[in-house]
Parts: sequence; C-alpha cells; structure tokens
Amino acid sequence: MKAVITAGGRVEGAFAQEAGTSVKALAPVRGTPMLAAILEALRECGVTRIALVGGDEARRAFGTRVERFVDESPSGAQNILRALQAWPDDDEPLLYATSDLPYAGTSAVRDFIGRAAPDALGVALVEHADYVARFPGAPPAGITLAGQRVVNGGLFSIPRGACGQIAAVATRFFDARKKPWRMASLVSPLVLVEFFLNRLSIARLESVASGALRVPSRAVRGCAPELAFDVDSVVEYRYACTHA
Repeated sequence: MKAVITAGGRVEGAFAQEAGTSVKALAPVRGTPMLAAILEALRECGVTRIALVGGDEARRAFGTRVERFVDESPSGAQNILRALQAWPDDDEPLLYATSDLPYAGTSAVRDFIGRAAPDALGVALVEHADYVARFPGAPPAGITLAGQRVVNGGLFSIPRGACGQIAAVATRFFDARKKPWRMASLVSPLVLVEFFLNRLSIARLESVASGALRVPSRAVRGCAPELAFDVDSVVEYRYACTHA
C-alpha cells in the first residue's frame, strides 16, 4: 500500500510558543510529535510506501522514516496538488492523511482501510455522539446534515487512476474545506440552498461529490473518533496534550 501525508501547516502566537515549534506536525503531544501518530499507524497497517510533503524541519525530523519526501510550497492548495502527485497512479489506491491527528492509531486506520471501497473516493466520517463520548469536554466539532450530526476525519482513500481527476478541482475546495456552506456554493446554488434549509444529506453530498470530481465518492460512516480529532487551534492542542 502507498500513502501520502501533508505536513506543511504552520502555527504562530501562543500555539507556536507552547509547542516550541512553528511546524504544526512537529508539535509534541505528550512527548511525541503529532506527525508520528499517523505515520506509525500507517506502517503498522502494512503501508510500505509513504511520501511526506513538508519543509526542511519535517525533512530533518522524519525524512529518513519515509520513502519519498516532497518539498512543500508556501501555498496550502499547491501542497495538496503535490501530495496527489507524490506517487504515480498504479494498481493501488492512495491513502491521503493529514499530519495533525494526535490520536490516530492502528486499529482506527485499519478499520478505515478495511471498509473503504477500492473503486471510490473514501472519506472518514465519525458519528458526533461517538466523538463526544471519546473526547468529553473537547472544543466543539462537527456539522449537521439533514438532521445527522457528524465529524469529518483526516484520512481519505483515493482509488487508482483518480488522483489526476481530483487534482483538477482540489484547489477550488481547499480554502472552503472547513466551511461546508462555501463548499456547497462552489458546486451549485441549489446545493447551497439545500444546506441552509438543512436538507443537504450525506447521500446527496456523495452524489454531488461524485459528479464534481468525476470519481465515485463515498463516506465511510462510523469511523473511529480518533480519526476526526485534528488540531487547528491552541485550545485543541492543549486538550490533546492533557487528555489521553
């Protein structure tokens, strides 16, 4: 199996001061850089080819632990393109992971790999109730779609031959990735209306994504909550540092 991890995100202010680094992926959580969690989980699940997209600091810390290192770009959208181009399309799907998943473990990743369809773009999705039970008192997370509250994960499965098609539209969605209403507006006004009326279901999103990407797209429902806790703020970082 092959995988790519993006590790180009930077932090500043209180976050950087407390972490002792401006590279989010290298911020220590209970003594271990965040990036190590997903890297080790992928290895233990049998991934033999891992590419890492990052800067000089990430190269020094993890360059010898991956098969390929891809120099980062100042642009987050460009880093997504570089990640999608990290490995040639062959007979294997590509696992795409973010580096800020401090709780990601082998069982969570293995479950996702086992249930993701090999011929579709798979997106990890966690039930909100499971997330809250696993991370009590954590900063709010999730989105409500047609009455169902879920939390998106940071692990994706891309079918063989699909990276090029996804890359063609990936940059348009990068800046809107944390704002579903913006993502909906990029697709069509009708989808945006459905979102605001709380009629935009997960099944409808799968259909819309499949059409926009020209790749079958499926949510992998009921994933482990550990795949959905990502660290974007100093509040989330403090939580991860103090909760096992």
